[in-house]
Amino acid sequence: MTNQKTNNGGLPASFRDPSGFLFSRGGVLYRQINRAYERDYSRLIESGLYERLVKNSFLIPHVEVDQPAEQPDSFYKIIQPERAPFISYPYEWSFGQLKSAALATLTIQKRALKADMSLKDASAYNMQFVRGKATLIDTLSFEVYEEGQPWVAYKQFCQHFLAPLALMALRDVRLSQLLRVYIDGVPLDLASELLPTKTRFNFGLLTHIHVHAGAQKKYAGEEVKSRGGSMSRQAMTGLIESLESTIQKLDWTPRGTEWGNYYDITNYSDAAFEHKKQLVGEWSARLKPALTWDLGANNGEFSRVAGANSGFVVSFDIDPAAVEQNYRQMKHDKTENLLPLLLDLTNPSPAIGWANRERDSFGGRGPADLALALAVIHHLAISNNVPLPQLADFFAETTKWLEIGRASCRERV
Repeated sequence: MTNQKTNNGGLPASFRDPSGFLFSRGGVLYRQINRAYERDYSRLIESGLYERLVKNSFLIPHVEVDQPAEQPDSFYKIIQPERAPFISYPYEWSFGQLKSAALATLTIQKRALKADMSLKDASAYNMQFVRGKATLIDTLSFEVYEEGQPWVAYKQFCQHFLAPLALMALRDVRLSQLLRVYIDGVPLDLASELLPTKTRFNFGLLTHIHVHAGAQKKYAGEEVKSRGGSMSRQAMTGLIESLESTIQKLDWTPRGTEWGNYYDITNYSDAAFEHKKQLVGEWSARLKPALTWDLGANNGEFSRVAGANSGFVVSFDIDPAAVEQNYRQMKHDKTENLLPLLLDLTNPSPAIGWANRERDSFGGRGPADLALALAVIHHLAISNNVPLPQLADFFAETTKWLEIGRASCRERV
């Protein structure tokens, strides 16, 4: 998360929320809660919802602290949230990661309803992977539930989660990159046009994407009250369960890509492969990096080796199948300090959003203490014609220590 500030003192990623904002002071992350959010925050804490969600790893924990306000005129409280080990974005997630984040969001909403609260935001950007689990990091996403009130985050949920998941599962997994273009989520009319005709015979997709898109088009341009319409608690529960069922049925099998089975067809001998793992383990043990980036990680085999002596490992690869395999293995092993992400090093995630400051670039989230580039240099230099001096400059900006080559070439940069 960028350390630049907006004119009001907050970090750019949270400037849209009138309930409060994040800010950094002395390298420590804080969140100012504004007086406008006092009633909702009090209900979140007093109802026990906060405690239950934190206990089950659905919500990032925080402590209330005595710090001067960034905006005294609107100040209610200052909290210090636990910092996520690495901020990632939905267009960098595998299919399984986006699906996990979607289902976690719906679970949070169901639990909130039981405490007479509701999510007023269902943005995928509010979810991060902390200790291996999809976790809500925006404490101010909740509001007091009013009987008859519809779910105001329904459209946002469909655009941020359901539409891209459906496109990935039923059209092409690479369509996740639409989230990089549409920062507010995939427009439902676009998703409706791109999805196969057969999805109109799927009740969940028909209802939540096709009919939903038609309703948006029909009422476009008309003044719609933010709390317009009425929905009983039972109807809202039914809506959430319908979304949950629809998403659970979506699936994508990682196969048929160039690198998805790389280690099955590699020309490494068993001895050479084990030697390479030994070297990665030795250097990570020697350096004990807080943050390691494995660039070109494939399914994360060497990321796991480095993770034994690293605080946190981000495991990047260009191949959706490899990243999905990596994530499934991470879930199976319950690995807490590993994050698989999708990344094309020749076209890495840029800074996007308002003034190009809402979402940080790949480089803006570094540098790493240690980077592994074990089988990627020749792809960049030969296949993509990146000159070696530019590669050297790139890695010098990206990491303090770099381990490169097939086995034994290691340099400090």
